[in-house]
Formats: sequence, structure tokens, C-alpha cells
Amino acid sequence: MTHTQPSQRASEQGKSFTEYLAAFRRRRKMILFTSCSLLILSLTLAFLWPPTYKSTATILIEEQEIPSDLVRSTITSYADQRIETIKQQVMSRTTLWKVVEQFNLYQEERKNSPTEEIVKRFIKDIEVEVISADVVDKRTQHATKATIAFTVTYQNRSPELAQQVANELTSLFLGENLKSRERQAQEATSFLQQEAENLAHHINDIDEKIAKFKRRANGALPELTALNQQLMNQAERELMDVDQQIRSLEERKTYLEGELATIKPNTPILSVTGERILDSTERLRALRAEYAAASANLSADHPDIMKMKQEIKALEKETGQLPDGEEASKRLIDARAALAADLERLGAAHPDILRAQRKVAALEQEAFRFRSMPSPSTGQRPENPAYINLQAQLNSALASLEALRKTRLEVKRRLNEYATRLERSPGIEPEYLVLMRERDTSAQKYQDIRSRLLEAKVAEGLEVQRKGERFSLIDPPSLPEKPFKPNRMAIVLLGVILAIGCGLGAGAAVESMDHSIRSPDQLLQLTHHFPLAVVPFMPNEEDVSRIRVRRRLAQTAGVGILGTVLVLLHVFVIPLDVLWFTTLRRIGME
Repeated sequence: MTHTQPSQRASEQGKSFTEYLAAFRRRRKMILFTSCSLLILSLTLAFLWPPTYKSTATILIEEQEIPSDLVRSTITSYADQRIETIKQQVMSRTTLWKVVEQFNLYQEERKNSPTEEIVKRFIKDIEVEVISADVVDKRTQHATKATIAFTVTYQNRSPELAQQVANELTSLFLGENLKSRERQAQEATSFLQQEAENLAHHINDIDEKIAKFKRRANGALPELTALNQQLMNQAERELMDVDQQIRSLEERKTYLEGELATIKPNTPILSVTGERILDSTERLRALRAEYAAASANLSADHPDIMKMKQEIKALEKETGQLPDGEEASKRLIDARAALAADLERLGAAHPDILRAQRKVAALEQEAFRFRSMPSPSTGQRPENPAYINLQAQLNSALASLEALRKTRLEVKRRLNEYATRLERSPGIEPEYLVLMRERDTSAQKYQDIRSRLLEAKVAEGLEVQRKGERFSLIDPPSLPEKPFKPNRMAIVLLGVILAIGCGLGAGAAVESMDHSIRSPDQLLQLTHHFPLAVVPFMPNEEDVSRIRVRRRLAQTAGVGILGTVLVLLHVFVIPLDVLWFTTLRRIGME
């Protein structure tokens, strides 16, 4: 018999399996209700949670085809850095919103949420993961981790949309990488080109300053000090030689002047027969007088007249003396007399008269020209050969002396100029050295920039021709066949475990709060007296009928649970027919 005692129970010893089994029987309704509720909840969650599909593309990072020892690329950043940079560019708000509009993503959310929330949701559904491997760094020869590939993944409830959007994102990554590398290479080339042009302009400015400085220095540059000293020494030697020659010529001039004073200049020259020999000038003067006398008696066409004319012309060419004004006046008078005589005899219209008139007019013009010219000197020329020889030597000595004096002035001027240059050189040397140092530094920088510019142009060609490091699509996004979430089996298993645990926990909690005495041992522990007798439970027909109903319900529930497990196994794990034939094959029945 059992009695409920409200008093405090004594401390219990360890319970036996029979007592646990009896407690389970008492609390089986609570346990089954809690377990079935959680199991139904987990099954509902597993079946009703909408599937999400994921499409992934794998992009390999390939090294440049041409060895870096031959052509060095201007892109020096690491692959993971470039991937992160490209990721930020691709996943910008403008780019992602274009993709959202292109594929009409998140239709329901776009109705109620702002653009920023849609973009954040889109970014959350995109995954970019790098793939690293252990490699040997070519620069340090040490083992290190290097990024060799990366994946681009997009998840969506539609497998077709997941694949399409993943394809678009992959294309954006590949295209942005090409544009980014070309842009960086072009920016490097443009920067170096601008720097080279700036340096070239700077060097031209310095060259102009140096040219102006050299013109202002007028040969007093420090680099010309040795040359100026050498030229100064040479000028001093020249000055000494010129002074010596001047002294020699002055002595000779004094000697010739003394000799010339002892000789008469006009000693006539006689022939063997004692006749005086005329020179060309005297012969020309005598011949002109003879021609004037003969012209009065003979015509112009007379052979003697023509001969004298020819001889006069030859002597004029030899001596360089032209007819003087007096002779032209005489010829004019003769021509006028002849014209007057012929005019009375022939008449004014005769051709000879007309020709004579033209001759008179020409002679009048010649006479007028000679009258306007200054009269030549009538000084008497020396005739003594010895005098003439000494006079020529004296004139030569005087001319040489004059030339040497001019040469001495020129040498003296050059000597003073070289001395001035040497005096100015130390004063202008600091400024000149600063200009030359700046010019040399700028020229060296220009050469460095030019060499780097050539390398940058080659590297730019490398990127334009797609020969540098590039992204290669080795695994394009495929159409997902199975959702990657939710994991329905895991949810079901977790729900089963949670249902069992929570059901037992609920039963244990209710049992621990029940203070009823249900066994003789509990009565003994409480009263410290043995009970007189233990009367077992005697079920009647109603109890037996109720027990049968419960058994049938338990059997039905067991069959239902088994059917549910088989359905879940068929849907989420493996079809039952495949499992059946696989089992038969393994046990050797087929």
C-alpha cells in the first residue's frame, strides 16, 4: 500500500534500473508528448525550409609567360592584395546594383527595402575565398604561403540564377583584372614619360643657364684654366719674338734711310749710244703728244693714226694711266674744227656730218668728266735704279715694321685677355661648379628615368598582349543539382536527439518534483520501520482493456515512426530500392 506524505523525504541512495523503468512508465505521457512535439517541429523545419543553391567558379592565377628576368612587370603587388582590390571594385554599389537589375534579383525585398539593404544582402550572398599553397619564393628562396587560385561563389534559391550570377561575377573579376593591370601599366608609363619630359625641360633650362654663363665668363671657365695659361705663355713668347723683329726692322730702316740719303733719285738712264732710255710712262706721254700732232694732218683711218692708237691703249693698260683732261680738250678742239670744215663741204644731212656730230658730243662729255676730276700729281718720278732699289727696300721695311707693330698690339691684347681670364676664373668657379653639378645630376636622373621608361613600355606591351600574370578560369560555374543548405538530415537527426533529450529531461524534472512514496524502501527510509505486508496492484478488466489500447497505440506509433524514418532515408539519403539491392549485393544474395 502507498501513502502520500507531505513531510520532507530522506536522502536517497542510488536508484536501480527497475525504479528508473517504473519512473519512465509513470511519466511516459509527458516524455512522449515533449519528444513528439520537438520531433514534429524539427521535421516541419527540415521540410519547409526553402533550399538555397550555390554555384562556384575557380580561377587560377597563372604566372607571366615571359621570364621575369627578361621582362619585369610594373605590377608589384601580391596576388591576394590584387584579389582584394578587385573584389572591392567589383563589389561596389554601382556594379552590384547593375547585376541586381540585370537578373532581377531579390524581387520581394526590393519592394520594401532600400537599395543599401539589397546591396548588403547581395554582398552577403557572395563569397570570395583564396586558395593557398606552399611554394618557394624566387626572391628569398624560402618556403612560404602563396595564393595560387581563388573561388567566386554566389548562393540563391534558384539554381539557374545562382549559376548565371556566378558567371557574371566571374566575368567581372576577369575583366577587372585585365583592365586593372593595363591601367596600372599605362599609369606607370605615363608617369615615367611625364617625369622624363620634366627632366628634359629642366636640363634644357640648365644648358641655357650654362651657355649664358659661358658667354658672360668670356673664356674664363675653370676648365679652361690650363688652356688659358698655355695660351698666355705662347702669347708671351710671340710678344718677345715680335719685339725682337721690330728692333731688327728699326735698325734696317735706319740703315736704309742713311744709304738713300747719299744717292740722287733722278740720274738718267743712257743706252750704249748715249741716248736716254724712256720708261713706259714717259713713252706714253710722248706718244700722246705725237698722236695729237699727227691727228691734225692725218685722218682717223690712216694706218699711222690707227697704229698710234693701238700703242697708246697698250701703254695705258701697262701703266694704268688714262688720258688726262688736257689731252681730251685737244681732241675736242680737233673734232670741232673737222666738223666745221666738213659741214661747209658736205651739208648738215650727210651721214659723215651726223657721225662727226656724235663724236663731238662724246668728246664734250669726256672733257667735262676730266674737268670734274682732280688733276693728277705732276711730281717727278725717280730714275736712278740704285735709288729705286733702296727706296723699295725701305718701303718694304716700313710696311713690315707697321705690320709687326699691329701684330704686337694684337698679341699684347691677347696676353691681357688671357691674364684677365686667369684672374676671373677663381671667382666664377663656385657658381659654375654648382651649375655643372646640377646638370650632371639631372642628366643621370634623366638616363635612369629613360631606362625605366623603356622597361615600363615593354611591361605595358606585356600586359596589353596578355603575356603577364593573368587569371584563368579553370572551373566555370556549374548548375547546382543539390542545395547546400539546409542540411535536412542534420536537422532531422538533431531534432530526434533534441526530442529524446528534452522528453527525458521533462520526465525527469516532473519526477524530481513528485514527493510521493512508491516503494517499501522509501517507506523504510522515511519511518525506519519495516511494513507489515506489500499488496501488489490487481488490475481489473477495465485496466486490462486500457493497457491493450495503449499497446496498440504504441505499436501504431512505432510503425509510423519507422515509416517516417524510411521516407526520410529514401528522400534525403539514398533511395530504398538502391539500398535494398546494395544490401543484397553485399550479403551475397544477388
